[in-house]
Amino acid sequence: MNMIQSAKDQIVELTKKAYAAAAAEGLLPEGVDTPVAVEIPKDTANGDYTTTFCLAAAKAMKKSPRDVAQAITGKMDFAGTYFTGVEVAGPGFLNFRLGDKWYADVLAAVDAEQGAYGRGDGLKGKKYMVEFVSANPTGPMHMGNARGGVLGDTLSSVLDWSGAEVWREFYVNDAGNQIEKFAKSIEARYFQIIKGEDAVEFPEDGYHGDDIKELAQAFYEKHGDSYVNLDEQKRHADMARFGLDVNIPKMKSDLERYGIKFDEWFFESSLYDSGAVPEAMALLTERGYTYEKDGALWLKTAEIMRENMKREGKTDEQIDKLDLKDDVLRRANGFYTYFASDIAYHRNKFGVRGFDKVINIWGADHHGHVARLKGAVDALGLDGTNRLDIVLMQLVKLVRDGEAVRMSKRTGKTISLADLLDEIPVDACRWFFNTKPDTQMEFDLGLAVREDSENPVYYVQYAHARICSLLKALADEGCTVPAAGKVDITKATTEQERALVKELSRFPEEIRMAARDYDPSYINRYLVSLAGTFHRFYNACRIKGEADDVIAVRLKLAEATRQVLRNGMGILGVTAPEKM
Repeated sequence: MNMIQSAKDQIVELTKKAYAAAAAEGLLPEGVDTPVAVEIPKDTANGDYTTTFCLAAAKAMKKSPRDVAQAITGKMDFAGTYFTGVEVAGPGFLNFRLGDKWYADVLAAVDAEQGAYGRGDGLKGKKYMVEFVSANPTGPMHMGNARGGVLGDTLSSVLDWSGAEVWREFYVNDAGNQIEKFAKSIEARYFQIIKGEDAVEFPEDGYHGDDIKELAQAFYEKHGDSYVNLDEQKRHADMARFGLDVNIPKMKSDLERYGIKFDEWFFESSLYDSGAVPEAMALLTERGYTYEKDGALWLKTAEIMRENMKREGKTDEQIDKLDLKDDVLRRANGFYTYFASDIAYHRNKFGVRGFDKVINIWGADHHGHVARLKGAVDALGLDGTNRLDIVLMQLVKLVRDGEAVRMSKRTGKTISLADLLDEIPVDACRWFFNTKPDTQMEFDLGLAVREDSENPVYYVQYAHARICSLLKALADEGCTVPAAGKVDITKATTEQERALVKELSRFPEEIRMAARDYDPSYINRYLVSLAGTFHRFYNACRIKGEADDVIAVRLKLAEATRQVLRNGMGILGVTAPEKM
């Protein structure tokens, strides 16, 4: 249950009813339909919730906001609500104060929902796909993949917690130019093993990593020199398949070690095998969005994007400055481009599998591709403008002791995801990479392994472990946690106790906003805030030696906090230790 939303809904209802009553008595004019906007003020000294309704409606009522406020407050009935009263403040704000019932119901909601506390149904009935990582299978995964993996996985979690049916997908680029380049790279290293490095020139645009040498060596150990005189097309196909059969399982195991499992690994090659790529191109042609030039098939990208920008209200002058260009879909040699297969893939997502919303997690360097792909999906009649969302994430910079880190101490090579997980605990990796996507992040390797309050994941986990130890110690002394219905909330009289209940109430709302903004780092920030609020409560509110009813409410607060910390860390894929 979202107790913040429940409180806001009650204020809307109270205000509307009071306005109607005042209008019925002739105190205010009838027929004013101003929305009741409710907020939580930064400074709650004068109230827990506030509405600006009176300021917004005053002009239509031809009265001063304070006169409107006085008329409305005189007609409010708080019986059975979460509020004890309302005050008129400033030019006409209405400030509401929460009563004991709301605080009791927050604890009751956590108690009743337990591991499901925080779940909502705002996206119920919606089918979402989140496509993320989708790393090139020609080499090891890097820091961008590490960040994208966590962002995609935790975003999927907050969408699931918001009621959506969520599908996690990895798109494997196992077709096209990069796979041919991959095969040629393995081939060159294979020939070098047999003929000597100086005898075989390595392709200038090939993949130069040591992993290619290792694949070529493994291929040689399995096949010897039997592929030297084989047909080149057959040799390339087998070498590419061999490399992919080694790399893809390694990617899967690295990601599972990282706590990430996909519902499907979707292979680009399946789009060609099924005929989906030429089928999508034929549909674009049928709809008038392609043309042929110099033997190639082109998409009228500029025309599509111009139409979309016009609908958004952009002027011809603004659009002309963008120098829009068309895109090749099928080259003169008959081979389709990566863009063509990407279009077919998204037609599959929307037209074949029927996802209501598709979210792709991409690196910021793909920024120029966003509008083109959305436009192509629009051209297919699948409403890419509204149904396809791209989350662009910025670069990752690794630092240690204030210095940039580019190489692994263990291997002496560029740091891969596997190298990072050898050095940094998975919990720390998942926590630190789950930052706001549109900001460049600095991953402090030293901070990630520190065991003190400066390390946020340690700080939050310590709060959870501290509560577990506290509850166990008190249980050993015969002090068990009562059910929420047995707790007398009126005994929670201190500022720290009330603040902790308010903090617990925020969790469902933070999940809702994380899903709304495609920013799961809301959960990180919330957990740090909740842990800090609990530590302040723990330091200010003694449990042992207090009266039984005070002990009961404080134990309940501690247990509720433990539950919410555990739920939040579960969303992030971070463990909730009971001892530290």
